Amino acid sequence: MIIESEKRTILVVDDTPENIDVLVGILKAEYKVKAALNGNVAIKIAQSDHPPDLILLDIMMPEMNGYQVAETLKSDPDTRNIPIIFVTAMNELEDEKKGLELGAVDYLIKPVSPPLVKARVRNHVELKMHRDRLEDLILERTRELELTREVTIYSLAALAETRDNETGGHIIRTQKYVEILARTLQKNPKFAAVLNENTVRLLYKSAPLHDIGKVGVPDAILLKPGKLTDQEFTIMKKHTDYSKETILKAEAAMEERQVSAFLQIAREIGYSHHEKWDGSGYPLGIKSYDIPLSGRIMAVADVYDALISQRIYKPPFTHAKAKEIMLNDSGSHFDPDVVNAFMDQQEAFRLVALEFADHEEERQALNEV
Repeated sequence: MIIESEKRTILVVDDTPENIDVLVGILKAEYKVKAALNGNVAIKIAQSDHPPDLILLDIMMPEMNGYQVAETLKSDPDTRNIPIIFVTAMNELEDEKKGLELGAVDYLIKPVSPPLVKARVRNHVELKMHRDRLEDLILERTRELELTREVTIYSLAALAETRDNETGGHIIRTQKYVEILARTLQKNPKFAAVLNENTVRLLYKSAPLHDIGKVGVPDAILLKPGKLTDQEFTIMKKHTDYSKETILKAEAAMEERQVSAFLQIAREIGYSHHEKWDGSGYPLGIKSYDIPLSGRIMAVADVYDALISQRIYKPPFTHAKAKEIMLNDSGSHFDPDVVNAFMDQQEAFRLVALEFADHEEERQALNEV
């Protein structure tokens, strides 16, 4: 015996109460059956918090016929996957063809055969249940893959950080700065088409890998507390090449489009965030819009964080001092549009820096007026 709470729900839509009674009588032992006498009520039930698992839909109804109801339901992402079986007296081949083209899964002719109605409803309800389970499995698997990727990203980024003077908070702070800048630049018509939601999400997820190439720099240079010699700085600059080469190897092993887009942005950030707007940066010395937007955004995030952070060789700068430096370097080091975005969101930057500060000295400097 089927427990009432486990029964699937069938919505019967017909403007003739007697026709509804017939279908309810056929199905009520195995299903919860809801009824609607017109298309508008049917649509409201389908769009409710408890939609039906399947709809039996008459075609010839006043005001809104069954075809129109089906078109409305199939155009709504929340209802398009509810199976529809047309139950009608319209028995011409063209009528059936039109119904199926609108997305119906089946077409039954009145007067209906009870065994046939039961069989068709059971088959399509079971198919929907199977499809729903499959979609749930796919979503679960997608979440698992996403989590695995994020853990891998943070593990690699953390590995790079352990070899540097910088601390773990740098990863989180710069990632959040990048998202703030990208979302602010979305409002700029110049960048709106490029910075869609997917790109912003990928920028956010890729940002922690910006310095992964530092794992290839010798400790004597990477951890040197004083100023680097010209020769040492040449070696230090190689970390951008190491970042690019590492991610290129990962790209070569990946074929799935979304992962490739993520790795492409990660590679751009790692390779180009030390380029400067006026062409005086490295590794290529490219300038202006030749620098990938991802690199231009990361440059502002990275430098601001370096300024407000405590290092072996320097105390943390105040937010006001860091802001002054960023403004002075707009148009030389940084893309002016990205600096403008930073200025619009400077308080958001300061709050992120405060929340994820590594040292009390940094908090004090950030709170100075």
